[in-house]
Amino acid sequence: MPRIILFNKPYGVICQFTPADGHRSLQDFIPFPGFYPAGRLDADSEGLVLLTDNGKLQNKICSPKFKLPKTYWVQVEGKPDNGALNAMRRGIVLNGFKTKSAQVSLMNEPSFLWDRKPPIRFRRNIPTTWLSLILKEGKNRQIRRMTAAVFFPTLRLIRYAIGLHTLKGIAPGEWRMLADSDIS
Repeated sequence: MPRIILFNKPYGVICQFTPADGHRSLQDFIPFPGFYPAGRLDADSEGLVLLTDNGKLQNKICSPKFKLPKTYWVQVEGKPDNGALNAMRRGIVLNGFKTKSAQVSLMNEPSFLWDRKPPIRFRRNIPTTWLSLILKEGKNRQIRRMTAAVFFPTLRLIRYAIGLHTLKGIAPGEWRMLADSDIS
């Protein structure tokens, strides 16, 4: 039976087992050989990464054809208006491709959110806003590019959920092995 690990990737860690460019890697946190990430988060992003020891399951988690929703918490600079939110909901053209429609809504800062190290840049005269953004695709740096395209740059990006699996109860740098590998 395939095994799945839920891992809360800290800021600055790369989604591979071989360290590179001075970044910590998955090998610093995951003590099991034979597991591979099902999807990636860049070093500047935090949050849920699923790892599995089964290639077919890895493909199912990553593939847009299975339409597995991924929920992100996004802190942006400024206060997006309805026009910006609606543009992201409809899809945005980024370097020759149009993103699929996204579910986007304003949210309060999560109450159990951990401090990021290093902290985000702070500007006294510019407010920040938290968004919940749900995608069923994942192009390279897509969310950062989407928020920049509507003039609200991403300051902090946390993947909270993949399908029904969430970060709840998993601190940054910690992981949990699932008892049931059902990823639906």
